[in-house]
Amino acid sequence: MGGFIGSRAKGARGAWLYSLGSLAAGLVYQAFNSWAQLYYVDVLKMPLALYGTAMTFYGIWNAINDPLAGQWSDMTSTRWGRRIPFILFGTVPMCLAFIMVWAVPPAALATPGRLFAYFVITVFLFDGLYSMVVLNWTALYPEMYPELAQRSSVSAIKQALGIVGMVVGMVLAPQFRAALGWTGMGIAFAIMGAAAMYASLAGSQEDPRFSQVQSLGIAQALKSTFINRSFVTYVIANLLVQFTFVLVQAALPFYSKYVIGASDAQNTLILAPMFVVALPMVWAWSRITNRLGPKNAMILSVVLFALGLTPFLFVHSLVGAMATTAFIGVGLSGLLVLVDVLIADVVDEDEVATGRRREGMYFGANAFIIRLGVALQAIVFSAIMAAHGYDPNLATQPQTVIRGLRLIMAGVPILGLVVALLAMRAYPLDAKRRGEIAARIEALRTEQ
Repeated sequence: MGGFIGSRAKGARGAWLYSLGSLAAGLVYQAFNSWAQLYYVDVLKMPLALYGTAMTFYGIWNAINDPLAGQWSDMTSTRWGRRIPFILFGTVPMCLAFIMVWAVPPAALATPGRLFAYFVITVFLFDGLYSMVVLNWTALYPEMYPELAQRSSVSAIKQALGIVGMVVGMVLAPQFRAALGWTGMGIAFAIMGAAAMYASLAGSQEDPRFSQVQSLGIAQALKSTFINRSFVTYVIANLLVQFTFVLVQAALPFYSKYVIGASDAQNTLILAPMFVVALPMVWAWSRITNRLGPKNAMILSVVLFALGLTPFLFVHSLVGAMATTAFIGVGLSGLLVLVDVLIADVVDEDEVATGRRREGMYFGANAFIIRLGVALQAIVFSAIMAAHGYDPNLATQPQTVIRGLRLIMAGVPILGLVVALLAMRAYPLDAKRRGEIAARIEALRTEQ
């Protein structure tokens, strides 16, 4: 291909450079998810009803733009490749849109309606550009790293840097905000995100052969994706894993306050052990994946994640809660590593069936489905809390609420993980099938 694409750094250096995209993605997205509501509702005084409506629109857009971006990427053919141009030319607009979220002009503050319109427009811009850039960055991964050992190792690096980005966007944002203000924080995070994403291009490369094959139309692409048994079983498991994680994440502040009796500062102490354990464990899971294979490693990580959640049924102290989240980090780190490894195998199988590399559609369709987990957790959380008598005006909640929170933190997630386990058992890409696919792909490469 020549030019910039051919200059990709090799080996471990290239893997670390490519994986910096995960730091960029985690930083800006976690900052938005963690702080946008506080900024617009508490600081800018947007009425909650309007904010809820805006987020409903955002949720719909967030779901549909991923498969659209994926199909657009799969259909693209340029001398620079299919994926890299979107990253190269989309990163700056994405980061400018991120700054716009935090740099609200005075005219938009004149009325709640104007603020609502500004928020919807900027969030649509930011999320659409984010999907375009990050989806194409992730779509490079299966193509650049075709071997299991490569995929598990690079996925571990990606997830480690993603955790760092997430911690900066979530935990360190208040320090940036105190020093620079909301707009200054947005600018600082945008600069860091852009720098990391552009650095990832130094570790990125595409095979020109894949953009020379005529792509499937949107209808055929969607049909081929959603009748693929490997993808369907994978995405069911991934949906339930994501649902479990976001449910626990959303409920943890309530559990800390009403079950443990922890302060806001202590809530951070409860959450921290999970990330402290998960960060080094991603490399252990890389080795486990190489030994057991992706399917069996995923099953093991689901089991460990479920076991890690079990103490939430009975712990009542700060130390007990911290020990529980530390245990959760063991299984969670495996899930973080394996979701990308598994979908890369699905893409390989699809190439054997269709003769095309369709990472864009598969990553986009996966993102579309797992977005449902966010909506599902909100419904489940609200329904259980209401059924158990939660009243936000009460400083001390009735015992029924404590039982409800234990159900949310352990009972419901474990049930979801059991279903995820069954889906993974039905996932057909075991070691034998993966070997057959690898041989077929090697033959395809020889013919191309």
